[in-house]
Amino acid sequence: MPAKTGLITVMERAARKAGTRLRRDFSEVEHLQVSKKGPADFVSKADQKSERTLYDELLKARPGWGFELEEGGTIEGEPGEPRFVIDPLDGTSNFLHSIPHFAISIAAQECNPDGSWGEVFACLIYQPLTDESYWAERNRGAWLHDRRLRVSARRDLSEALIATGVPYKGHGDMDEWNAVFGAIGPQVAGIRRFGAASLDLAWLAAGRYDGFWESGLSCWDTAAGCLMVREAGGFVTDYRGRSPAIADTQVLAANDALHSKLHKLLAQALKKQRELAA
Repeated sequence: MPAKTGLITVMERAARKAGTRLRRDFSEVEHLQVSKKGPADFVSKADQKSERTLYDELLKARPGWGFELEEGGTIEGEPGEPRFVIDPLDGTSNFLHSIPHFAISIAAQECNPDGSWGEVFACLIYQPLTDESYWAERNRGAWLHDRRLRVSARRDLSEALIATGVPYKGHGDMDEWNAVFGAIGPQVAGIRRFGAASLDLAWLAAGRYDGFWESGLSCWDTAAGCLMVREAGGFVTDYRGRSPAIADTQVLAANDALHSKLHKLLAQALKKQRELAA
């Protein structure tokens, strides 16, 4: 195992501090004050407290860096400095329904010379209830604590377990999802929807899942997970096969053999859907 860099140590320390508070709030979830943020999209005081803790801890350690926060929006850093892309509570609906499946997701993204945002070069996904700390750095691999992660070696769709996210009220394209599900579902061993994209991607990197697809996400949902999968030897693209630094609007991830097979099924399904709609 390579020694954790100072950046990973800083990110993990911040996540663990925020995670301690999330664990405490999770045990009293029925007493949380919850406000509506949009259709079927809730934000709790636990979410806000987690984000504040992460922001304060990371700002103290990297004072010139910017932030892209799910709740707090964009906070500019010094010109040319990287930024943190943060989801303080991925799986908010699970949390509010006392379902023990949620995570903190932190990614560090470099700033290009022209001021645009470039590659993610470090990340951490932390599950407070299981104390699982997934981390990765560019060209240094993906890890669960001190264990090296590799995507699964399965080559046959009939043996593959695939994760996804399902559209819900006010979010996502149900017709698109139905078309893709109809193409992939009959070909694979199973499909799971657990409700936290960061953990889906971390589990894919760990070989628990064999593939993942979802659309309509945000950068904070997938920034850490994209690097995690790539550093574990997997492929992450959009539905057209392109590989953006952060795939969020469309995400398709798997090992090399399964990715090509899933992409073929997905592309054919969406082409057919467009033809029927024309």
